[in-house]
Amino acid sequence: MTVTEPGTASLHADAVRTLNGWRPADADQEQLRLDYLAHLAAQPEGLYRSCLPAHVTASAAVVDPTAGRVLLTLHPKVGRWLQMGGHCEPGDGDLASAALREAVEESGIPDLVLLRVDGAPVPVRLDRHQVRCAGKDRPENTHLDVQYVALAPAGAQELISEESLDLRWFDYDRLPEPSDHSVRGLVARARLLTG
Repeated sequence: MTVTEPGTASLHADAVRTLNGWRPADADQEQLRLDYLAHLAAQPEGLYRSCLPAHVTASAAVVDPTAGRVLLTLHPKVGRWLQMGGHCEPGDGDLASAALREAVEESGIPDLVLLRVDGAPVPVRLDRHQVRCAGKDRPENTHLDVQYVALAPAGAQELISEESLDLRWFDYDRLPEPSDHSVRGLVARARLLTG
């Protein structure tokens, strides 16, 4: 397969570098990390929605640690409360930038910053899930989601976008239904890492 999207090579290289440098917390996350790296080794365009049946995506849990709350979106296609996130785009320089772009676009909060370790934004979790991002009449494909934590300023006000049915803050201990194990796992990890 040839590289056709502008910026594909640098985004691909960053994804490989990010996943090679990331040390997961458990064996399941380590297996996902290895699976993602195998996908990227086989697919030079493995970060774009055009890569089927699987592609890498980037997301972020938007948290306000001082208030102990997380901002979730009621996703119109999935019908569940989710973190902010989505597909990588040709203009994204790296995975962290893709996650932050999606978080800002979907939350309406312009001054989000990604959680950093040793000065650099790092993923906090990986999640593989099936979705129908190509349309209801198309087969499901797999999102290989790289998840970050985006820190919101204390008292930040959200602004709903056209990509959401609803957008709300929830206390860490009172997550809404329907949500899923992935969201709960990401929020738990965000809570642990932000104190």
